[in-house]
Amino acid sequence: MEELSRLLSAGSDPDEVFVDFTLLTHAIDAEGDAANQTREPLSVHLTAVLLAFGADPRLPDPKGRTPMDMALSYRHDLAVKLLQAHLDRA
Repeated sequence: MEELSRLLSAGSDPDEVFVDFTLLTHAIDAEGDAANQTREPLSVHLTAVLLAFGADPRLPDPKGRTPMDMALSYRHDLAVKLLQAHLDRA
């Protein structure tokens, strides 16, 4: 998370697309997958950092998945609430 914050602070694009993900859909996927694998509670840190740096919560990835789609697929309620708060402000 520190590296992500450093890169975004240095000017990296929070809406960057890499392969099949935007940074935001990848973050939500990583948070959901990590929780599934470790049985630890879901984290929303990566999602929050990206949104704080201006990532577009409506931007779909190359496969057409929005961040909300990804959050709902993992039942990632923390990300759903955070995304909804950002969508409501738009």
